[in-house]
Amino acid sequence: MEANAGWDSWVEEALSKLEALKILRSLRPIYLPNSQLNSSNSCENFEFFSGPHKWDRSSVEVIISEATFQKWLHDIPSLGDDGCMNGDEGADNESAASSGKFRKLLVFSGNDYLGLSSHPTVNKAAIEAAREHGMGPRGSALICGYTNYHRLLESSLADLKRKEDCLLCPTGLSANMAFITAVGNVGSLLAGGKPSRNERIAIFSDALNHASIIDGIRLAEKQGNAVAFVYKHCDMFHLDALLSKCPMKKRVVVTDSLFSMDGDFAPMTELVKLRKKHRFLLVIDDAHATFVCGKTGGGAAEKFKCETDVDICIGTLSKAAGCHGGFIACSKKWKLLIQSRGRSFIFSTSTPVPVVAAAHAAVSVAKEERWRRIAIWKRVRDFQALTGIPVTSPIISLVVGSEGKALQASRHLLKLGFHITAIRPPTVPPNSCRLRITLSAVHTLDDLRKLTDALSQCINFQEIECLCTTLDSKL
Repeated sequence: MEANAGWDSWVEEALSKLEALKILRSLRPIYLPNSQLNSSNSCENFEFFSGPHKWDRSSVEVIISEATFQKWLHDIPSLGDDGCMNGDEGADNESAASSGKFRKLLVFSGNDYLGLSSHPTVNKAAIEAAREHGMGPRGSALICGYTNYHRLLESSLADLKRKEDCLLCPTGLSANMAFITAVGNVGSLLAGGKPSRNERIAIFSDALNHASIIDGIRLAEKQGNAVAFVYKHCDMFHLDALLSKCPMKKRVVVTDSLFSMDGDFAPMTELVKLRKKHRFLLVIDDAHATFVCGKTGGGAAEKFKCETDVDICIGTLSKAAGCHGGFIACSKKWKLLIQSRGRSFIFSTSTPVPVVAAAHAAVSVAKEERWRRIAIWKRVRDFQALTGIPVTSPIISLVVGSEGKALQASRHLLKLGFHITAIRPPTVPPNSCRLRITLSAVHTLDDLRKLTDALSQCINFQEIECLCTTLDSKL
């Protein structure tokens, strides 16, 4: 951490300014009695499993109404009012699908990478918390919405990410927004007002970073606290050149660790080398790698063995955790700064207690049931073996080109019972429309065989393989 002695002193100075202004904000947890939380080991009452069970399938199998199917098939806009089902239509997916009014689909488009959304331990934790406390105190975390449940989850995430502390946020989007606006405030606080250009925060952002990072940077720029520098996707030569030419001292590099649309990893090893050279603050959005990568599910930094070199790790609980919410794993000083200046955190109602309880259970399940991580990476290798496409993660981006081609392929897969959407502009640039396929630990080899057989009927794997090879050569 010596590479960031400058940032440590700047954060301390910013906190001193906030303290002098009497605007440091505090989290004061409300105590909610709970037998699980009171035990010496809060995980001892959790049930873990050594392999897949029938209930796992509900995380990758869904039903849609025939009306929804027809609108999707013909690309007719929908307000979501065509798929409502009353209690008499079917007790489960099988009976509803067999009625002829609904269709069962195999999901290859979600982010529930480990299948934890249907895990009985996760469900039980939510049910028991709701039975005891309802939704819990409703207010922002700084007023009355922060409880011992929230604190326990923060501690478990800090341990997972090998960080001193952690701050829960309502969503992953709000976590990115809160951090970036807070880091921007360092410039204005140290300047004692509107900072000059060289007093502002220089934020270097990968060209394909998530929209929440981009929006946070735009807000910090609008506030006059930051200047953005966008480097070519995963291009460390470009980033090095931008850093070398930048006269600003307070520098931040922020990147997705595993990119949500392309499925490739940020060059973590090279980023660490540049951090030591240029002494910037290294921030990763680990949304898609948390619980999926690393021996214990610690994410991309654990996978690439650079946990101590990542200064701030932002993540979500709505993907591999199968729940909802976001978090920022960081030092205690950074946490105090963000909770005092991160507007999207300050002005949001905190996460409901049952969701927090479920997420805490999910963290424990993800750590203990390592077979799920083994299974999802086995599916990655299976997909590559079946198609010849050199995929490197559970996010598989099959770029087909035009919007028409992507829609046609998506419709073909829909007819065959697969839930895979076409990704189009503005999410991706024109003529780079794609099928975004995501794998789950719950998918079976037979699922993949059926999928790849269906895919082979509408796309050419050799063309996709050539495109992937071309993209890789540019990085």
